[in-house]
Amino acid sequence: MSDREEGANVGDGGAEDEGAANERGRRGPVETDEAADLNEATATGEAPPEDVPVWDDEYVERVSGRLLHNFDLERDRTVAGESFTLYGRMEIESRKQLFHAALNYANHDSTEHLFVARRDGVGVADLEASVEWAHDLADEWIDADEEHFSTDFTVALVVPRIPEAVRAFVEGFKDRTLIKYGYYGHYEVNLVVVAPEREAIATSRATDLDRAFALWAEPEEESSGLLDRLL
Repeated sequence: MSDREEGANVGDGGAEDEGAANERGRRGPVETDEAADLNEATATGEAPPEDVPVWDDEYVERVSGRLLHNFDLERDRTVAGESFTLYGRMEIESRKQLFHAALNYANHDSTEHLFVARRDGVGVADLEASVEWAHDLADEWIDADEEHFSTDFTVALVVPRIPEAVRAFVEGFKDRTLIKYGYYGHYEVNLVVVAPEREAIATSRATDLDRAFALWAEPEEESSGLLDRLL
């Protein structure tokens, strides 16, 4: 990957035209607006599908219940030297069609990677290290071509408390990198820091995952993120 530009915004008519007639995730055909509603089935006592892992951590288990209908989930995943209690992957394919589904064009792929870890504490330096880690991972994981539209890397840390310096850093954070000046789409790094025992959360500006992690809040609250940007 090369020719990257940090922090740039892509216009509506450029190489990242995101108009989509059909949307589907890895778990089969699904409408995008349906996928945008984070399902809380397992968080409210219903049994999860058989292929979904079970976590000993009660909080992470409940969060997984809000994610499982949108993400493929794994437990205890190590990636590039870092260990995570939960890893999630969501894939969305956007395409335009002309009269018939077989006559399609402007196919675009969007992916979100979610990495969740529980930590004893967190500081700004830890978050900066996570951002650099995500950039290195983007170089390895993204297949940059004309069909790539976007990839999100979201690091979520579960901690006892959120220091004010951490909250300020996370809530002001936005990091988008264009690939080949936008011709091969872009990738974005997002941060989430949550202290569930204190019912506190901080998220960067481009993610909507606060709806999954803030178990104490109303799940229908709206925010911006990958799914909203595709609608």
